[in-house]
Amino acid sequence: MPDFAIVLAVNAGVILALFVLAWAICVAMKDVTPVDSLWGLGMGVVAVSTFIQTGGDTQRGIVMTAIAVAWSLRLGGYMLWRWRDHGPDGRYVRMLDKAKAERGWGYGYAAFRLVFMLQMPLLWLVCLPVQLGQIPNEPATLGALGVAGEVLAIFGILYETLADWQLVQFKKNPENAGKVMDKGLWRYSRHPNYFGDACVWWGLWLIAAETNLGLFSIVGPIYLVYTLTRWSGMPTVEGRMRRRKPDYEDYARRTSAFIPWPPKPE
Repeated sequence: MPDFAIVLAVNAGVILALFVLAWAICVAMKDVTPVDSLWGLGMGVVAVSTFIQTGGDTQRGIVMTAIAVAWSLRLGGYMLWRWRDHGPDGRYVRMLDKAKAERGWGYGYAAFRLVFMLQMPLLWLVCLPVQLGQIPNEPATLGALGVAGEVLAIFGILYETLADWQLVQFKKNPENAGKVMDKGLWRYSRHPNYFGDACVWWGLWLIAAETNLGLFSIVGPIYLVYTLTRWSGMPTVEGRMRRRKPDYEDYARRTSAFIPWPPKPE
């Protein structure tokens, strides 16, 4: 079996073990909301697992793992804080209640079938750049493309961190209750945090793309952007915002959805 296939198989096993453990804990708590933090933290685990398996002695591996771990700790930590601060996510509560009422599924089975089982392979897929990009291959050091990817990924981490911080500060102010956040980075994009995510994983792909195998990991960032913009990211958030905040339609009309851009005149 080729070395890269062994690495991918081992990482699949690591993800499975991680998700089964998290599933058992969440079922005991009757709350699956922490799976959102696992999405971020799990990517860091996969990067470290690959780093260990491949020897971790190349500049490329060190840079990719450091970026992935920094990103995963930031996102995973933020999602854990939000869960502890806001409580269970209503989306998951409604989903599991519906599965019980309409299908008669128990909580544990519904949680695994509808939440955890789906996210496991998707995590493995999105993480392809930090897996294939670390396989021992020439060149071991970063070239111009890799440096550009490093800069883009670091920018993405800083950008989404600032966006999340601005949103938290906005929500803390009681005077902003019911209002739409349209200040700071949110003035130029309705989802600057998702844009930052995309920058991180496209940056990691650029680093990986300097290797023969890493070039083919492009499916990871492509799928991530699809998820953020067409599936569980923007569509979910925007649907909720349009229902709850009457001013959101006007905000959406003048503000770019994803890529930061000067707003249209009011």
